[in-house]
Amino acid sequence: AYLTGITEVNPLSPHYRCPQCCHTRFVDDGSVDCGVDLPEEICPRCGTVLARDGFSIPFETFLGFEGDKVPDIDLNFSGEYQARAHQYVEEVFGQEHVFRAGTINTLARASAIGMVRNYAEKTGSRLRKGEVLRLAAGITGVKRTSGQHPGGLIVVPQEKDIHQFTPLNYPANKADSGIITTHFDYHSINERLVKLDILGHDDPTMIKALEDLTGHSALDIPLNEDLTMKLFSGVEPLEVTPEDIRSPIGTYGIPEFGTRFVRQMLEVTRPASFSELIRISGLSHGTDVWLNNAQDLIKNGTTDLKQVIATRDDIMTFLIRQGLPKKQAFKIMESVRKGRGLVPDEVKAMKEAGVPLWYIESCQKIKYMFPRAHAVAYVMMAFRIAFYKVYYPREFYAGFFSIRAEDFDAEVSLRGYDAIRNSIENIEKMGSSASPKERKLLPVLEVALEMYARGFQFLPVHLYDSHATRFLVCPQGLILPFSSLSGVGDKAAESIVKAREQGEFVSVEDLQLRSGISRAVIDILKQSGCLDSLPETSQLSLFG
Repeated sequence: AYLTGITEVNPLSPHYRCPQCCHTRFVDDGSVDCGVDLPEEICPRCGTVLARDGFSIPFETFLGFEGDKVPDIDLNFSGEYQARAHQYVEEVFGQEHVFRAGTINTLARASAIGMVRNYAEKTGSRLRKGEVLRLAAGITGVKRTSGQHPGGLIVVPQEKDIHQFTPLNYPANKADSGIITTHFDYHSINERLVKLDILGHDDPTMIKALEDLTGHSALDIPLNEDLTMKLFSGVEPLEVTPEDIRSPIGTYGIPEFGTRFVRQMLEVTRPASFSELIRISGLSHGTDVWLNNAQDLIKNGTTDLKQVIATRDDIMTFLIRQGLPKKQAFKIMESVRKGRGLVPDEVKAMKEAGVPLWYIESCQKIKYMFPRAHAVAYVMMAFRIAFYKVYYPREFYAGFFSIRAEDFDAEVSLRGYDAIRNSIENIEKMGSSASPKERKLLPVLEVALEMYARGFQFLPVHLYDSHATRFLVCPQGLILPFSSLSGVGDKAAESIVKAREQGEFVSVEDLQLRSGISRAVIDILKQSGCLDSLPETSQLSLFG
């Protein structure tokens, strides 16, 4: 996959490679986790600076030691491109061999209890609590409706027919949806047929937008760039103080590393290398891998970030190095990453191989683990976006607010640093009583606060300068788009821009007639101040 250009993740052991004469040297003694962290060296043959690559991803985690494991293939595309990617899979394999993966939505325990209580109320029955729970247990897990996986495509071999494996149906029996899915839940058939996850993702959209805005190719960004790396352990690259942005870590708006949970992890670990970022990505995506596990081991001084179990691959490679048979190491990894823990024979074998007790106990606690390949791909994207944040701040903020900020409060954001800070503090004071909308707005306000702290500002919507849906870069900061105004939808915003292409507006009435927007949208534009220069009606309409 790497050599054919499908992925940028080189799965080989860390190595030096000469781009001129192809001299190579592998470093597979376990001293480094990835080639990015190797020190710079000159080619002994031709004197060229050697490329450093390789992320230590053994193929066995993907296919098993004997090629007997069903591979899990995930492909992340820009959300704007996802539909085209799905269409292309149908072109490659044939429409009659590609089907949407079906899902079965079952009745949850709380819903089942509610249904039993409703039944008792309607029939006038008086049921004790124990009887309610007994009846609810009987219907919990029963099929409620069918649906579709957000990006899963089931691929049938050319010589086979889909009906040999599963019936087909419309999701939720909606024949007008135009989508056909497998009738059986994809988990039931995923060991018989390959499922491709063609997923929509914001990161590729963001990278493309930043490349277009800056003219700097993401592929040219070195993954060990010093100032960018410091962003993951402090705020120095942003030239602000922790008090200015209310955080000692500068990763607001960076995918995978911008949430409060991961920022706290960064605060504890203070990573200084790419391999440590990969480990943090693995820790943050796992279940019971960081909390009540690795976090405590690091705090207690039992071990450090470089030694804790972070991704599923770590277990297999570590156990093989300790001397366990390869197949047994693979089996232990598969059992732990699925949350099944260890059986007594495995614990005995690990102890005999000199595996530390804390390591064995850590394996027993884990419920789910992230694959290293995922972690590497995500960190690559995150690091590149972080580079733009450091060196192209306005373009970074324009990309973030255009692509990632679903909720945006134009009124608060235009009032400046203090208003944004007050708004953040008010939402935090509400705690769990804050509405879902306010909770979604919080990370957007944090990025806006940081933008002001770095010396940039938002400029109000401008009738002739604003874009319909994208934040535009200007010397002072960013110009708000029409769609950033609450109540102005994307369609209305695009109608205004399209009407604007025909020439300047002579009046508010002219704007409304040419764009076809509603009076409510006109009122919102008036409140924002962007129609202040326009008369209500033109002389032509009054007298002509």
